[in-house]
Amino acid sequence: MTELSADWVLPVDAPPVEGGLVRFEDGAIVSVGPGRAERHFANAAIVPGFVNAHSHLEYAVYAGFGDGTSFGPWIETHMQRKGILERDEMHAIARCGVVDSLASGITTTADYSFSGAAATACAELGLRATVYLEVFGGSAEDAQRQFEEKLETLEENVLVRLGVSPHAPYSCSLEVYAWCLSLGIPVGTHLAESANENDWLEHGAGPLSALATVLQPPTGLRAVASLEPVLGPDLLCAHCVEVNEVEIALLAERDVPVAHCPRSNALLGCGVAPLTALRESGIRVGLGTDSPASAPSFDVFEEMRAAVYTARGRERRADALSATDALRLATAGAAQALQMDDLVGTLATGKRADLAVVSLAGSPYHPVEDPAAAVVFGGSPDRVLEVIVDGKTRYQREEEVKWQEVRSIASAARSRMLVQQP
Repeated sequence: MTELSADWVLPVDAPPVEGGLVRFEDGAIVSVGPGRAERHFANAAIVPGFVNAHSHLEYAVYAGFGDGTSFGPWIETHMQRKGILERDEMHAIARCGVVDSLASGITTTADYSFSGAAATACAELGLRATVYLEVFGGSAEDAQRQFEEKLETLEENVLVRLGVSPHAPYSCSLEVYAWCLSLGIPVGTHLAESANENDWLEHGAGPLSALATVLQPPTGLRAVASLEPVLGPDLLCAHCVEVNEVEIALLAERDVPVAHCPRSNALLGCGVAPLTALRESGIRVGLGTDSPASAPSFDVFEEMRAAVYTARGRERRADALSATDALRLATAGAAQALQMDDLVGTLATGKRADLAVVSLAGSPYHPVEDPAAAVVFGGSPDRVLEVIVDGKTRYQREEEVKWQEVRSIASAARSRMLVQQP
């Protein structure tokens, strides 16, 4: 039996526990409540491990590429630079992404993977993950070929499960979406991320036109309407920025889960997703960091703060999203969106022992009045002391030096993309 305690324990699905203790054994939580363990973290909070509803671990060192360009040219820049890399470099970058995620307190991620390297990296370093292998094009047969080629070198384990990602409605046909959903495995896509997407789908126009040779023909419909025949509870949709009231109602009616990525959407100039409307409609919404290609980090604390800032700014209401709400989006809400809430997302008896210890010492929110606000507004990766996945310690701040080689190899791959860019 392992016991950890801290000044605060935040179960998320129950009130915060001052002077709280978490017990776990064989990778599962046994109890949560008041108490003090031999291993006590003073001036700190124990929280559920963060659940990242949308990531691209293989883009961990892509920060700044194409910054300041519109959505279409930005995608083109990343396609060109990604084409420079060898498989082992993609794997090295994915490993860096896993370390960066763990360092931010993330214990579960929903990763959209171009090469499949993310699955191997997660298995090696102990990050719980659903890895959605990306496919593109108009033919189900071609999508199947892409999927099976990536699948050849991969396998699932207790932490890593494999899914499939038809990339987006402008890069995949309905036939491909239907094939993906027929597999009975997790399916995730990008949807309504940018006005550029609707420009192409409706009119065959806009910045995405530069990629016309690799896109699907315009549907004559907006993004959500283009996918209407396949929308349902098993299709995780990242972004959903460009959605109107009718489309939100459709997503809610079909119980479509959404990954909300406020930093990525803002930095790419895509806009601010209508988070309040999505949540009030009953849609399962989880928070996602996206990747350093756009976000520009796996810092879930910055993502929670961005969710609060953008929601309050869009609604012009200080109560549009509270710190408690933001913490829920990054834990229980994301777990529900991924259909993993039976395993992770809260600190509760029977769930997997996935948790993070966050120091609050020295932050403006210490001494603590509201522990959720202290974590959300006062937290950062630098304050993450320890991260446990399935009952095993996967990251400790005091051992950060041991990850230097992982980061160095990934940096070398970034250097090659800079030197050899087209």
